[in-house]
Amino acid sequence: MSFQRYETEDRRLQTLRLLEQSTGYSANAYLLGTALQGLGHHISYDRVIADVEWLAEQDLVTLERVGGVTVATLTTRGGDVATGRTRVSGIKRPQPGE
Repeated sequence: MSFQRYETEDRRLQTLRLLEQSTGYSANAYLLGTALQGLGHHISYDRVIADVEWLAEQDLVTLERVGGVTVATLTTRGGDVATGRTRVSGIKRPQPGE
């Protein structure tokens, strides 16, 4: 597996995990980007948007545009992926104890 693919899969998992920990299972893309930077993923806002749009295509999050800000909300299926109960190709599977 290429490093870029590993990084992408990990970033998607971390996004789901951040939403799982958020109040109401929701967060805006700016907040997600800042939190991902704290986890070592230094990416652009455009990349965050592309990631949450990809996650929405997989039915793992829903998206809402509020005043020009994108808000992602975790779905039940997304929660299952975040905790490792369900596997989706393109997203890293959490390791035990992570």
